This record gives sequence, C-alpha cells and structure tokens, in this order.
Amino acid sequence: MINLSDISDLDGKELVIMARTVVTELLTNNSKISDSKFDSKFDFKSGVFVTLNKKNSLRGCIGYPIPIKRLSNGLIDAAIAAATEDPRFPPVNPNELDDITFEITVLTPPIEIKVNNPQEYLSIIKVGRDGMIVESSFTSGLLLPQVAKEYDWNVEEFLCHTCEKAGLDKNAWKISSTKISKFEGIIFKEELPHGDIVRISC
Repeated sequence: MINLSDISDLDGKELVIMARTVVTELLTNNSKISDSKFDSKFDFKSGVFVTLNKKNSLRGCIGYPIPIKRLSNGLIDAAIAAATEDPRFPPVNPNELDDITFEITVLTPPIEIKVNNPQEYLSIIKVGRDGMIVESSFTSGLLLPQVAKEYDWNVEEFLCHTCEKAGLDKNAWKISSTKISKFEGIIFKEELPHGDIVRISC
C-alpha cells in the first residue's frame, strides 16, 4: 500500500508539470511524450486522478481508483483522458490551455467499509480525509476527498451525492447490498494556469 507521506512536494510538482506537458504536447503536436527518467521515478502502482479546472469550473476529470497501473503511466493516461475523453465535456482545445489549471490526486487503494448498520458509516467516514466509492450491481460512482470539502457537505450528504454519481437513489447507501469503500488522497495543483504548484490539505 502506498504511503502518501512518501510523496514529497517536489514529486507533486513533477507530476503536475508532466500532466500539463503531456496534454500540451498531444493537443499541439499530436504526439505522446515518453520520459524514461519520469517512468523510473514513479514506477510504483497507484491510483491517480487528473482534474482540469477552467476559471473555477470543472473542465475534465478522469482517473484510476484502483492501483492497476504504474503511477507514471496512469498519470499520463489520465491526463490525456481528462483533456480529451471526459464524456461530460467537449475535448480541450489547445487555445484553452492558458486558462486551465491542472490538479493531481494520488490515491491509496480503496478499502471496503464493513458495517452491521448503515448508520455506522456516519462515524467511520471522515470528510476531508476520505474519498468514496459506491457500488451496486453493475454500477459504481466515485467522488474524490476534496469534493466534499469544496461543497461543505457532511458525511451523509457525501454518501448521498456519491450514490447519485453512481446513478443510484441518494439513499442507496442505507441498503445492505450497496458496497461502500473509502480511500485517501494527496492533492497537488496549480494555483493559476502555469502558476505555482501547491500541496492541498483536505
């Protein structure tokens, strides 16, 4: 299991810079970057999400909640997908890049929360620390740790919104067959497009 404390501020800066560089190269030159030094440094498996924001509004967010890829590969693939494949938005235009900030979230592996009574979730999940995955039958939904804090949700609101993200009724978390998992994340983001890169505490 990845120890988030092992990821330094410098590491986070490198990840964010690479995400922007990869997207810029793809959109302007239609080519994909290969960097052996970067690949070697971040060769451990980890979940990762790349979020693009434009003037404080979401412009794309794609990632891998399960550590199925090496962080180097997962970051590059997620950055490209966030810019070009998020079904909620049209692909990013190269002219937009100077208005977009890049944000990276490196994730710990999700852990299923086992409870006897769904009300126990309210004391186990901590807003600002935990991200959440809700799964039921053939559908699932994920919200990153920073989302609940950004919207000032309490735990119950967070659960309801994650259920809705999965396409379920907002109270589906109260049903015993619904699987709830949590994970933690470390966030690095540009304060402004091309600006300083900071580590964000949820």
